[in-house]
Amino acid sequence: MREIVLDTETTGLEPSEGHRIIEVACVELFNHLPTGRVFHRYVNPERDISAEAEEVHGLTAEFLAAHPPFAAVVDELLAFIGSERLIIHNAEFDLKFLNTELKRLNRAALVGDVEDTLLLAKRRYPGAQSSLDALCRRFSIDLTQRTKHSAKLDCELLAAVYLELIGGRQPGLDLAAAIAGAQATGIVERPARPPRPHAPSVEELAAHAALLAKLRQPLWLAAE
Repeated sequence: MREIVLDTETTGLEPSEGHRIIEVACVELFNHLPTGRVFHRYVNPERDISAEAEEVHGLTAEFLAAHPPFAAVVDELLAFIGSERLIIHNAEFDLKFLNTELKRLNRAALVGDVEDTLLLAKRRYPGAQSSLDALCRRFSIDLTQRTKHSAKLDCELLAAVYLELIGGRQPGLDLAAAIAGAQATGIVERPARPPRPHAPSVEELAAHAALLAKLRQPLWLAAE
């Protein structure tokens, strides 16, 4: 099962106010685990960046001026995503920006299956903090590199958080519940195993004796 963890950084909070995407990243998962395939691009927003947003991610207009606009990376981005399920933290925010950028280019909106890990965390831990930082701390995921928001790093962290939210490296596997259910019904299936021969062959006995003859002062003789 292929899934795509996705994150963006932007010039501000509202695309309706003209704010744009400045960084987009994706991490490919297969059976919920990262494959090593990553999509990551900085994007020239062709506008200024709000002071509040720059404080969050540290990306400047001067740095981004050397990178291509969203129109130049959109085909590569959509090809990487394909038709797979998206894993996004606070999906409403990122999808709003992505779909605004797509609409500007007369492209179809992203309408596929999306798992919002913010909502997933709130369902699993009601009343608890559910930011990416808080979830990393909950699951003991190393945050030392996250001094600023970064779409690529945040995707990598979210991939680890998502795995924990769905049950760890063996999602859905609850052996204790399965055993308890079987015992409650009185049915515990034990697969039949044919007997295995244990007696050594003549050749094995000879090889063992030859090996013992090579040992000097074995412990079992020293104890006699």
